[in-house]
Amino acid sequence: MLTRRLIVCLDVKGGRVVKGVQFEGLRDVGDPVELAMRYEEAGADEVTFLDISASNEERGTLWDLVHRTAERLFIPLTVGGGVRTADDVGRALRAGADKVSLNSAAVARPEVLTECAERFGAQCVVASIDAKRDGDRWRVYTHGGKKATELDAVAWARECVKRGAGEILLTSIDRDGARSGYDLELTRTVAEQVDVPVIASGGAGNAEHVRAALQEGKAEAALVAGILHDGVTTVGAIKSLLQKSGLGIRSL
Repeated sequence: MLTRRLIVCLDVKGGRVVKGVQFEGLRDVGDPVELAMRYEEAGADEVTFLDISASNEERGTLWDLVHRTAERLFIPLTVGGGVRTADDVGRALRAGADKVSLNSAAVARPEVLTECAERFGAQCVVASIDAKRDGDRWRVYTHGGKKATELDAVAWARECVKRGAGEILLTSIDRDGARSGYDLELTRTVAEQVDVPVIASGGAGNAEHVRAALQEGKAEAALVAGILHDGVTTVGAIKSLLQKSGLGIRSL
């Protein structure tokens, strides 16, 4: 088992970090470069930078912002949003990203995952899946949670790994920003079906929710955002609880 990771997510729109509920009602929470540096200093294991409006606006990622963020960080940086081709992945890596997340582009053309993995290695290819419960399954959504697809999230996760993804970033739209806890059933179901790390995302309200995602949910990493931005808890407090729970996590 890999060391568990606590990842801070910076959702970026218009060059600023924003946060909402179920991908709606976005509010400004700060400058991405400053926040990334602050969370690294606090002990975050990684930072994920998602340009959440790039796909809807049909434009590329804000590369200058990625570069300015990456050049100040020593911990791994994942970049997503508006990444559509292997060339885009190469540009993200040259801008300083360690891993690149693909969501809408992978749904539109799954071959892009294979192309990226063959060119740069599966270790830097993250398949981002936004899922919402639909009866007894979870439906995949694209374009920042705005467009429903016919894909089943669990089957799609298996397909992404088969095509070369080295990691799954799994977000519950139902839980996003609600602070009621991660969708443990969704996370566990996907984690049991794939042989790559699954990152739980959407719903963290406190440190205990993070512990549950890593233990009951069987995730190898947990993404947190709003509870840190708003000062509900800290990276240190979350990691302290995880260590007391016997979870292997990098010390502060």
